[in-house]
Amino acid sequence: MNCGSDVNEFGREDTEKNRLPGECIDMKAIDWNRVWQAQLALRNSPKRDSFFWDKRAPSFAKATETEYIDHFLAIMKPRADWTVFDMGCGSGTLAVPLAKLVSSVTAVDFSREMLEVVRKRCEQEGICNVNIIHGQWEDDWGKLGINSCDVAIASRSLVVDDLQASILKLSAMARKRVYIVSVAGDGPRDRRIFDAIGRPFESGPDYIYNYNLLYQMGIQAHVTFIEEIRNRLYESPEEAVESMQWMFNDLSSREKENISDYVKDHLISCYGGWRLSYANVVRWAVMWWEKE
Repeated sequence: MNCGSDVNEFGREDTEKNRLPGECIDMKAIDWNRVWQAQLALRNSPKRDSFFWDKRAPSFAKATETEYIDHFLAIMKPRADWTVFDMGCGSGTLAVPLAKLVSSVTAVDFSREMLEVVRKRCEQEGICNVNIIHGQWEDDWGKLGINSCDVAIASRSLVVDDLQASILKLSAMARKRVYIVSVAGDGPRDRRIFDAIGRPFESGPDYIYNYNLLYQMGIQAHVTFIEEIRNRLYESPEEAVESMQWMFNDLSSREKENISDYVKDHLISCYGGWRLSYANVVRWAVMWWEKE
């Protein structure tokens, strides 16, 4: 961040007029929670409530994220005696493989359809040590029957209004260690699709806002990155077109046609299905800290 930038948006009273020449911004004086909220509001994407994720649950049931899972587990190095709390577990991306490596997993999500995917996966794989709970960040977790665990995880689920309160709440659940995974850069959204329909791309706040807030809170977090190559196989061109629409809010009929034209122009036949002619590189930041 440049020393000469306007920082009124950063939650402190400071202007070019009252700042001394060469004076830099005090990182701890910035209200990073407020900056996060302002940047989140600028992001041009659908509201990600439980209904949004309920609709996406069927596609998540088909998806495999072996690359992401393998990288995360290599960073985490789970222990057999650990109890793990996975907040915002989604379709069980981490909860299901972790259950095979730790004592137990408490998997919580606000999407009932996502939790149904977790249940089916556990049944299919004979997993009995996952406690599945319907809940959200704003709930009283104690009333939901959620107890503290050795390790607490929020994997790509900290898209919340009050980031600081959520981090404190998550950290309070962990006895030994806390893991947060946040997008780095553009994330899973494809700038090329935005260009194709003529919409500006607003990436919104990424991991650096999380990390700066942790610093401000006095948490010295480790940080490392996962790079994931994505090129999903679709059963049909129609499925590919539909899958791209999750990135947008209030698409017009013309915009939908533009997405359809773009996707079909870039689809290639592959292994009996369809893929885009290019892969997306998605980067995630993994931040973690030890509890004292």
